[in-house]
Amino acid sequence: MSAIRALIVDDEPLARRGMRQLLSPYRDIVVVGECRDGREALRCITTLSPDLVFLDVQMPGFDGFAVIRAYGADRMPAVVFVTAYDEFAVRAFETHALDYLVKPVSETRFAAAVTRVRERMRLKDVEALAARLAALLEGVPEHVSGPDGDEPKAAAVMGRITVPTTTGKLMLEPGEIVWIEAEDYYAAIHTYDRRHRVRESLAAFETRLNPAHFVRVHRGAIVNLDQVRELREEPGSPILILRDGTRVPVSRRRQARLKSLLRH
Repeated sequence: MSAIRALIVDDEPLARRGMRQLLSPYRDIVVVGECRDGREALRCITTLSPDLVFLDVQMPGFDGFAVIRAYGADRMPAVVFVTAYDEFAVRAFETHALDYLVKPVSETRFAAAVTRVRERMRLKDVEALAARLAALLEGVPEHVSGPDGDEPKAAAVMGRITVPTTTGKLMLEPGEIVWIEAEDYYAAIHTYDRRHRVRESLAAFETRLNPAHFVRVHRGAIVNLDQVRELREEPGSPILILRDGTRVPVSRRRQARLKSLLRH
């Protein structure tokens, strides 16, 4: 069998480098390119025609699901999803993707994925893979541009949020989240009784949380609509009053969508 041409798509440079290192022992897999976002991935898939794409699910703005939808599930090369989701959220990938890898990726798990890739490539099971990708997209709400011109975003499979702690990992149910606040390159997750700081963008959280319950009300804030007590008109900009008394400003350009969601 000829060499498998692979494309690496991840917005984190360290993650791309790590994927290259994991692939280095496999002489039958050649890395033909790297992409740092979804739009660049679309261009590279078109120009480089890879056989295989290691595709990060969570990327700001144009994520992995948006790449597949824009390019077309029926035309996509074989896809191995790379995700930071915990084990409870990746079950949907098991039946639809060629394979998936959960960060941080171990050498043993990566070797199993390579074995699966080789077998699929040997069987040339392209039509079956395309059908599985299409089935996955059916469970992901189609992204739309917001009224304020935000980048399109796709809502991903729901699951618990994993928060690193000094003693291990804490699993947060979405319903425990009151609101999420942007802090430079980090996000502060406010729950009923604690505040958790994680290195993740608000755009990434938008792809993971149910848009019927969590809404971006400002460039720097996502709120759980179940925690809203009042939308108060004040000079300058409206204010959301949450059940715990927190005051969160609302962008005027996001008012219309927020009011519509609150009515329903």
